[in-house]
Amino acid sequence: MVFSRRSTLHLLLATTATVTAFVSKSPRSVVERISSSPRSTVISLADESYVDDVAKTTWNNDDITSEEESYNDDSHTLLALLRIAASTGRGEYASPDQKNQASELIAALEKTNPTPQPAKDPKIYGRWELVYSSTELFRSSPFFMAGRAVCTTKDQAEQYDWFCDMHRKALAISNIGSVRQVISPTLMDVNEIDLGRTSRMVSEFEVKVGAVPFLNSYSGGLPFTVDGSIVSSADITPTDDGRSWELLMDTVQIKGSNVPGLRAILDNGLQLQSRGLGSFLEKNLDGYDNPRPIFETTYLSDSIRISRDQDGKTFVYAKESDDSNITDYEKVDADFGVLKLLGQFNDKITKFYI
Repeated sequence: MVFSRRSTLHLLLATTATVTAFVSKSPRSVVERISSSPRSTVISLADESYVDDVAKTTWNNDDITSEEESYNDDSHTLLALLRIAASTGRGEYASPDQKNQASELIAALEKTNPTPQPAKDPKIYGRWELVYSSTELFRSSPFFMAGRAVCTTKDQAEQYDWFCDMHRKALAISNIGSVRQVISPTLMDVNEIDLGRTSRMVSEFEVKVGAVPFLNSYSGGLPFTVDGSIVSSADITPTDDGRSWELLMDTVQIKGSNVPGLRAILDNGLQLQSRGLGSFLEKNLDGYDNPRPIFETTYLSDSIRISRDQDGKTFVYAKESDDSNITDYEKVDADFGVLKLLGQFNDKITKFYI
């Protein structure tokens, strides 16, 4: 069996479309809650006094130290970045000017990165919520990074960018919820971690799509949604300089589906074995290697992480917690949300209780 590199890219793109169709604390405070709609993302700072503290900062105080001044600079920069993120749906609806402003703010933060080897620092472990991206949100997934790494020429990379643009437009009726990365060590005891060894990245991309989006006699649809989380995993190995990870894609699954019947099939182990597919291609395609994209972390604090893919596209994360456990989707009912809707209808309208 013979595959060309171009046909391999097309196979990967087709697989991508099939899979996805299924469905800070700043220096002082973490971005704690992120609720998103198709047009906006509301970011709430955990410590509301943080904004007042920044506003009241006295820059001509003779007693201020250089460390405190740098700290205040970072606070102002981060606050400005979060304002752009909050008003543009995590960057999805940002204008070119807003993207340029965000890029400048990110570059300013990167210059003051407090962690010289972030990929080897224990602070990097935990649950990280995506709060801003300079590209499509789903490209924070290792699956899409691996797809990009298959491209070896500028033309192929541009084709892949175009495909990602069209893919998002095709799913415009979907509502993207939480997008996070869970970074975990391979050993249970964080104090025993060999920081040069392979760790684990799990990407969770939560999506809602209208189950009955349009009705002929009504401008909207019915209040039922198809819910699910596209969960992709990869092994991550720090590079020698400790600034980046080398990713080796593993599996893609749909978890937490609320579709009756489909949920049982998905929970019984149906998943895309991306690494297995790559190994098959390695054996049957001369010159093909499983893609190992580089994902660089350019800024890491206790609560904020900034990372870049191989093209320099930026992803800003706020630390949700130090917990490295992946999300448990078992509690999601496979009923299109009907039971919840009926309960709310009873609470607000009929008020019938036994």
